[in-house]
Amino acid sequence: MPGKILITGGSGLIGMRLSEMLIDLGYEVAHLSRSPNKVSSYKTFKWDVKEGYIDDNAITYADYIINLAGASVAAEKWTDERKKEILKSRTESINLLHKCLGTSEHHVKGFISSSAIGIYGNSGDKLVSEESTYADDFLAEVCKAWEGAAWQMRDLNIRTVILRLGIVLSTKGGALPQMAKPMKMMAGAPLGSGKQYMSWVHIDDACRLFIRAIEDKQFVGVYNAVAPNPVTNKMFTQELAESMKKPLVLPKVPAFAINLMMGEMSEVILTGQRVSANKVLQTGFTFEYSNLEDALESFYETEKD
Repeated sequence: MPGKILITGGSGLIGMRLSEMLIDLGYEVAHLSRSPNKVSSYKTFKWDVKEGYIDDNAITYADYIINLAGASVAAEKWTDERKKEILKSRTESINLLHKCLGTSEHHVKGFISSSAIGIYGNSGDKLVSEESTYADDFLAEVCKAWEGAAWQMRDLNIRTVILRLGIVLSTKGGALPQMAKPMKMMAGAPLGSGKQYMSWVHIDDACRLFIRAIEDKQFVGVYNAVAPNPVTNKMFTQELAESMKKPLVLPKVPAFAINLMMGEMSEVILTGQRVSANKVLQTGFTFEYSNLEDALESFYETEKD
């Protein structure tokens, strides 16, 4: 059954791992890239979102499109310029795909797009699900616009799935190496109150969900891509210290210090979401890593030996 998968944002953290896993399952994989001449082990088509250009062959190639494009939320301070970039990099890339799919012959059967649990804002310790109300802070507004762009694919009768990703755990990028850094220096500590919930997902489970969304036609609409057991920041920090066999030395890092360092971007760390995985579980999907301890051990076990 494997077909041809076109991935936007394929050179990112999830895109690279997902490409490997798809190839292992017998799929053909191609990436859309601004600079297709860069050395890549994947077939690469050129696109330029700012110029509104996409290689026609990319659209005719694809059976499914996986959309992971978007500027990193945590890479730089949130200046007004950066905020525009974070938003536009997500919406304009989908708008371009939508326009091309609407005006050319293609055989795309499904469009699977990433979004984020930031849409729920700071939900405290209340468990939120796909039906919960959305927040109106910056990240929530970005997610709403991002999902709004993805929904356009339904006008073209393309099955559309949106996966709201939690904190994706991988030692190759994202939040985990950032959190592990102070641990390695024996300076690990919970951040802010430590009570804020972290809804996380192991990168392999996140990728398996994208693959499941391709293969299982019952996947339609929005799903939270989070493991079933969210933890508080304090619990996360303790589990991480244990996995890395490092002590927790410091008391909590106060919120004002994080604000000083990161400005408005500190929202990412200081606000919490306790997000339900029930809808995904009801599809019959099983998480390989449903507990944080197992997830962290998969990364740090080898380092201990």
